[in-house]
Amino acid sequence: MLLLYILGIRFYGLIIWIFSLFNHKAKLFINGRKNIFNQIAQKINPADKHIWFHFASLGEFEQGRPVLEKLKDRFPAKKIVVTFFSPSGYEIRKNYALADVFYLPLDTAGNAKRFIQSINPEMAIFTKYEFWHFYFKALKKNNIPLYVISGIFREKQTFFKWYGSFYRNILKNVTHFFVQNKESETLLKSIGLNNVTINGDTRFDRVYDNAQSPKQLTEIEKFIGSDPVLICGSTWPEDEKFLSVLPEKYPDWKFIIAPHEIDENHIDSIEQLFSANSSRFSALHAQLQTENSRIQFSNAQVLIIDNIGMLSSLYQYGKLAYIGGGFGAGIHNTLEAAAFGLPVIFGPKYQKFQEAKDLITLNAAKSISSVEELISAFESFKENPEAAAIAKKYVKDQKGATEMILKKIYG
Repeated sequence: MLLLYILGIRFYGLIIWIFSLFNHKAKLFINGRKNIFNQIAQKINPADKHIWFHFASLGEFEQGRPVLEKLKDRFPAKKIVVTFFSPSGYEIRKNYALADVFYLPLDTAGNAKRFIQSINPEMAIFTKYEFWHFYFKALKKNNIPLYVISGIFREKQTFFKWYGSFYRNILKNVTHFFVQNKESETLLKSIGLNNVTINGDTRFDRVYDNAQSPKQLTEIEKFIGSDPVLICGSTWPEDEKFLSVLPEKYPDWKFIIAPHEIDENHIDSIEQLFSANSSRFSALHAQLQTENSRIQFSNAQVLIIDNIGMLSSLYQYGKLAYIGGGFGAGIHNTLEAAAFGLPVIFGPKYQKFQEAKDLITLNAAKSISSVEELISAFESFKENPEAAAIAKKYVKDQKGATEMILKKIYG
């Protein structure tokens, strides 16, 4: 199995290299790792101890960020190294002020050994996903504590299958698991891992804090005026096809769409779906720099956000939220919207997300699979202060995971 794992990692690297010849994200993945150890050596003194945080992508970064920032606040002299596997995390957070940020070299024995020597970690903290054989083994060999935070495990994962012994052995290198729910604890204990604490999801701390002091967006305020707004976050083309029926049906509402991908082709396709009724945020921003800009922009009902980084602040202006991804691999972050008291609607693929299941149970969220169901959910929530209050309370009641983690690690 180890040989297959090694071959799989190398094959993955080869496939990404081939894709990099014509795919922008793959090119970032490859180029970002060129001379990676020279990059590290230019910034990191291996004589200094560091705390290593690893995140698969941007979502995991936001999930683990409360722990990182609280730790830095409590111990400001500690040096922190952050690594990302995905370009979508690294490219957005590469200039993060509290840490030195790098791509994670692929998981080989040589890379793991050299990386650990280069950053000299006093501990490693992985958020939710990614379990790397050679990195975990190197940490264990060097007696470096390894923590998994906001972990969530499911029965269908390889760890819990009869043929999953290789992957179970990876988990045995973890010092302590901080998991989101009872199911995860039960599954880990079923394979002999008792070093588990149920403490919830650190994202609750992050989104709750964000909702207390969101960034004000003047352009958005001028666009919406006094109209009710549906915020559509992290949407994909399948989501947008469904959503395109709503503006004509609800002319007294405004709609803000923040797509997951903002390449020109995707933005163009959204504009075509919503025709002359839409405009881009970049156009709004430019128009508001000129006289009579409110008059020029008054006809737009749909605003397309053609930049990255605004979504978490946009929800403060909404009355209701639609979260994308549910017709693909899985829904994106519902908690940012719920923290502002927005009931949420999303597609059918939400089962991997405990918070989505909880919000549905509490009648503060609905899953839809058709246009008819979308309209029904919209009607149900568009005048529903009770659902809004439930969503907000749910987030508030679940916060506190960050303090539990730090108390366990540092006492």
